[in-house]
Parts: sequence; C-alpha cells; structure tokens
Amino acid sequence: MNIVDIAAPEYVEVEVDERLAKVRSIFERENPKGIVVTEDGEYAGVVGEKQLMRSRMEDDTKVSAVMKPAPSVDRHEDVRETARLLVEGDVKIAPVYEGEKLYGIITVDQILEAVLDSLDALTVAQIATEDVIGISEKDSVGSAINRLRENGISRLPALDEDGQLVGVVTTNDIVEFVVRDQERQGSGDRAGDIDRMLDIPVYDIMSSPVVTATADETVQAVVERMFDNNISGLVVTPDGEDTVAGMVTKTDVLRALTFTEEASMDVQITNVELLDTTNREHIVESIEQVADKYAAMQVIHAHVRLHAHKEKLRGTPLIQCQIRLRTNEGQVGGSGEGYGAEHAFHVALDKLERNVLEIKGINADEEYRGQLLRKLGEL
Repeated sequence: MNIVDIAAPEYVEVEVDERLAKVRSIFERENPKGIVVTEDGEYAGVVGEKQLMRSRMEDDTKVSAVMKPAPSVDRHEDVRETARLLVEGDVKIAPVYEGEKLYGIITVDQILEAVLDSLDALTVAQIATEDVIGISEKDSVGSAINRLRENGISRLPALDEDGQLVGVVTTNDIVEFVVRDQERQGSGDRAGDIDRMLDIPVYDIMSSPVVTATADETVQAVVERMFDNNISGLVVTPDGEDTVAGMVTKTDVLRALTFTEEASMDVQITNVELLDTTNREHIVESIEQVADKYAAMQVIHAHVRLHAHKEKLRGTPLIQCQIRLRTNEGQVGGSGEGYGAEHAFHVALDKLERNVLEIKGINADEEYRGQLLRKLGEL
C-alpha cells in the first residue's frame, strides 16, 4: 500500500517570518491537520497544533521559532517507508510532494486509520515498551518535567505509595495546566508563578482514571481506544491489576509498520539528524555484530533513539542513546550518554551487549537445568 490515497491535499502554507498570532488564528479558524512552513517558496518545516499550543512564546514571535524540520515524502511512497520516515524524524506530520510540487501533508493518524483493519494480526505484547519510567503522584510538576525532558518521552504513569497506577501525566497536561493558570491569574510576578506551579504535586494535574490496555489485546483494539479517547498512548497493565507492565503509543504502532520478515535486520533511528561522526551504516553493522555473537537470538527489529541535552562540551552536545531490540526471546535494550552521537551510541551498545549476554546466560542455565533433570529422571 502507498500513501497516494491517504495524504491530504488540504493544508495551509505560511512563510517563516509569519507571526505566531496569525498561525494560532489559522488553527482556530480553519482547523487544518498541519501547517507547512516555507521560505522564499521552498519547504522549510512543519507546525502541528499541539506543537504550537505547547509553545508559550509571544504572539509577535515568528513561526520559524516553533517549526520543526520533517522529511518530505513522495505522494506514491510506500506506507512502510513513510512510517519509518516519520518515526526517524520524530514528527507527527510531514509534507507530501508530487514530483517537485507540494501536494499536501501526511499524519500519523491518517496512516493508522488507513491500516487499522490490518492491525488485528499484532498484539500489544509484540510492540509495547516494557521499560517504563514512572513518577510518584506526590512528586512535583517540576520533577515530572525534568523526567520527561531527560528521557525524551511525553508521558509518565503516576503511582501511589504502594506502586499502584493512579494516573498519567503528559506534556500536554502540563502545558494545559500552565495556560489555564496564567489565564486565571492574569499579569503578575511570572517568575514567582512558575516557581509555584513547579512545586504543585503531580496528583493535581494528572489524568485519572487511566485508559489502559492488556498485553494480549490486538493493536487494532488499542488504536481504536486511542482514537475514541483522543490520546496518543495507553498504559499496559496485567489483566485486572493496577500495576504498570508497559506502555504502548501511536509511535510504537507506527514503528511496528516498518517491521519486515526479510533476512536482514530492520534498524530504525529516531532523530537521525543528530548523527555526527558516525552514520546509519555503522550503527546497523554494530548492532548486527552484537546480534551475530548470540545466534540463538533472532533480532526482528532494532530501534535506536537519540536525544540531545542542552549540556555541551567544547560545542558537542550531551546525547542520550537508547537501543531496543525486538527478538524471538522478547525485548532487550541498553542506554547510555556521551558527548556526541557516536560516543553515546557505543556506551548504549556496551550496555545492550551485557543485557543480551545476561539473557543468553539465563536461557543457557535453564537449558542445563532441564538437561540435568532429564538425566536424573532416567536414573
């Protein structure tokens, strides 16, 4: 399937020096799926509604300050490749071209709606993230913001003192709270207002009750639930329990669309533009070398996520790298930080190899115990 019948020709185009006030009014008046930003007639980036709403910049700020670069997509591109481009670009919308002419836009939701009927072959367990970062409901909003930023994520399960799931806090919850509070308070000591808001407990802004999924549900069912509730992710819980077993998001589903059954390993890189002294070929080769050392573990899909911190060393940013492998033995990952993408990747790769080796060791121990028990049974 390609995106020729999925891409929407309805879009709004503005120049990079357009004021945010006008762009906000366009969203309110025309409700477009996204806005394409151009500079002297050439494509420059995109702006989504949530992206704009999260910005607290003044109305006179130029749209170039909030636009995000996104890979351009050919109108006849395959859905699988389009999904990969969106995930690797860490964007929800992208411009669609027909030849050299801008045709329209493509969004994550448009793709998921188009392939919804085929998602019943996948289960949540196959695509969900198991290593979930949460937060206590008593922790401050400031702590939640730091945790979201440090891990490059958009949502945190909120837990009570017994570790039970009681809510979810997202970047959107925080932005909406800040906007509502400022509208209510009006003008005043902004610095003092921000300090006060950062000290408020997560309990006061989290979403509750939580919309959840179970590992054995189909991906089709959970995507429909996301659409019905106008949310982008669900907490995965054991059936009938309020503990966190994982997280599944629209991005996870989009990433699953790129999985292949080919012999070569499918590797995906989010924020690929952060690659500096290394490249995609080196990353793929390095992961394949780790996988080849442990032949019993078949890697179906690898995801490498890069996230840049503000901290720099002699101009080189501190990068966080997360590697996650989807294998026939389950999911395994590794993460690490370093100055520059290459350093961060190899720190994460070392951690990944240790974790893979641990899984192999556990499996070997279980096999040995099984052989021993069988021999004892023959005596």
